[in-house]
Amino acid sequence: MNVPEIFGSDVFNEAVMRERLPKDTYKALKKTIADGLPLDIELANVIANAMKDWACEKGVTHYTHWFQPMTGLTAEKLDSFITPTEEGHVIMEFSGKELIKGESDASSFPSGGLRATFEARGYTAWDPTSYAFIKENTLCIPTAFCSYNGEALDKKTPLLRSMEAINKSSMRILKMFGSNAKRVIANVGAEQEYFLVDRQMYSKRKDLIFTGRSLYGAPAPKGQELEDHYFGTIKTRVAAYMKDVDEQLWRLGIYAKTKHNEVAPSQHELAPIFCTANIAVDHNQLTMEVMKRTARKHGFKCLLHEKPFAGINGSGKHNNWSLSTNTGVNLLDPGKTPAENAQFLLFLMAVIKAVNDYQDVLRASVATAGNDHRLGANEAPPAIISIFLGDELTGILDAIVNEGKYEGKRVEMEIGVDVLPHFPKDTTDRNRTSPFAFTGNKFEFRMPGSRLSVGGPITVINTIVASVLDEFADELERAGNFQVALRSLIKRTIKENSRIIFNGNGYSAEWEKEAEKRGLLNLKSTPKAVPCFCAEKNVRMFSKYGVYSETELRSRVEIILDEYCKTLNIEALTMIDMAKKDILPAAATYIRKLAETAQLAKSIGAEAEFETDLAKRISSLADQTYRKMGDLEEILEKCHKITDVEELANFYHDNVFAAMAELRASADGIESLVGAKYWPYPTYGELLFYVM
Repeated sequence: MNVPEIFGSDVFNEAVMRERLPKDTYKALKKTIADGLPLDIELANVIANAMKDWACEKGVTHYTHWFQPMTGLTAEKLDSFITPTEEGHVIMEFSGKELIKGESDASSFPSGGLRATFEARGYTAWDPTSYAFIKENTLCIPTAFCSYNGEALDKKTPLLRSMEAINKSSMRILKMFGSNAKRVIANVGAEQEYFLVDRQMYSKRKDLIFTGRSLYGAPAPKGQELEDHYFGTIKTRVAAYMKDVDEQLWRLGIYAKTKHNEVAPSQHELAPIFCTANIAVDHNQLTMEVMKRTARKHGFKCLLHEKPFAGINGSGKHNNWSLSTNTGVNLLDPGKTPAENAQFLLFLMAVIKAVNDYQDVLRASVATAGNDHRLGANEAPPAIISIFLGDELTGILDAIVNEGKYEGKRVEMEIGVDVLPHFPKDTTDRNRTSPFAFTGNKFEFRMPGSRLSVGGPITVINTIVASVLDEFADELERAGNFQVALRSLIKRTIKENSRIIFNGNGYSAEWEKEAEKRGLLNLKSTPKAVPCFCAEKNVRMFSKYGVYSETELRSRVEIILDEYCKTLNIEALTMIDMAKKDILPAAATYIRKLAETAQLAKSIGAEAEFETDLAKRISSLADQTYRKMGDLEEILEKCHKITDVEELANFYHDNVFAAMAELRASADGIESLVGAKYWPYPTYGELLFYVM
């Protein structure tokens, strides 16, 4: 495989546009994108025709406006290029109008009340900053999705708005430092964790099919306690799958860089190289799609649920976020002397203050039913937001506050073996328990779950940092002496926001108590976190930048809470179905077999203590399971009487979620006692340690 040759071969990228578009058209398109201007229809016609010719040469017959509705997935409606001729034949055509605008039924996607069933019209609009690409013989055109009244119904529109906000706010700061930059870009690298299980075994588990996670399952004799899977040798079958995924991603112009085994058995990770935020979001959505589609070819099922198996690590999506200028300067790179790098320190302060001031919406941006299982479970950050800076930066900030001089220095790493190379030691350790960690020249937001679109969290980060940068710019622009005002601002910001900085163990019980003393929020569940979007300060901040209107924020709260309720309802119904139709009948069959064996044993003079005792234990657990199943059914009936979505979400969390846990406990007890050939589902051991 010639990687440089195939890379981006299915993308209508810069190289293709330079080759296929007239020079004037290409320059006009670049200027339109750079200046944020509407696309002229004549220009769009030329681009659309070139795009169509390129795609048809590759065997493409259809095109689609590819968008990202509030489902968190992608959506597409395929139209062919064919146009009838008078002779009864067809020609292949694609107009600028078709490129720029599409129409979809907006009432059939989650809208949070923005669209009624009878108000169907919605629009998709081409995003020229993200390249068109070919997928499954279809030309996919990345687009934004909005309602007839112009409200954003997708993840991309607010993201693009937030990118413009962070650009404008950052440029105000850079001008005061004499920068010659013309634009600031938010960059993202989203690490993707996932599980692979054998597809035949997956197909025998109703819970995995309907919900993406195992609702029942006794622990296997072995889990992840030996710590032998992380970075271990990749199994042959998995390696073939990963190779296939890499090739497809490279053809789509996705910078798939790193792959390895993760901590839990059957868990893996793929990490890309950084790119512009909106393209990174597109790429991550495509990555998840390619992973799931390719798994079928290799006899796998790719599980992207945040917690598909209890008792072992769940899967996250670590969002590495940074800011850079069009001249290639990373604004979060401390350089060799960070203590003297005032520009870096000011941007660092902006991030710290933003996370402290808006910890509620940052937590809300990752809230889902699945992620509630994962956060704080000794594998992911806790639900408490904090920032890890490392010893050097913390020392520098302490020195600034105390008006002293930072005396730290970079050291060489010595391993104690002469033949091994010496190299500079990193200025900061890594803290996997931190939700928001500085990792050298970027921040890593570790809280998002593996299924989540990164568009939401990145939109929030961009906007809250933009808000603080504007606060800083307002103060500094009014100052008589810039340098004096700058030093004062940095020092004051450190003092006022120190509570959010924590370099210790985020998993510890002590930290939870300490965080409470500091006044940090601990929003442990989705129903508690999501309404924070509509707090007055947050509505004011998002509205100021045009990222979300108050109406759009309220719609998102309703969408997320409604999805939470529906998710738990589906899980509860699936648990009842499995208990009623499979688990209890399996228990009854095994009890009967034990009873028959005991009777036979007694007929020959044996005591049959084993059979009798085991039958009693299983029977007791079966009775308990039956009662807990009935309790869950009764609680679900009460849900139908609650009409307010916030009240309903809290009811599901406090009652349905708890009843599900009780039902699972008794059913898992049955599994641990029933003979293997009587149990109706593949066990954790079979799912996680499949034979290659």
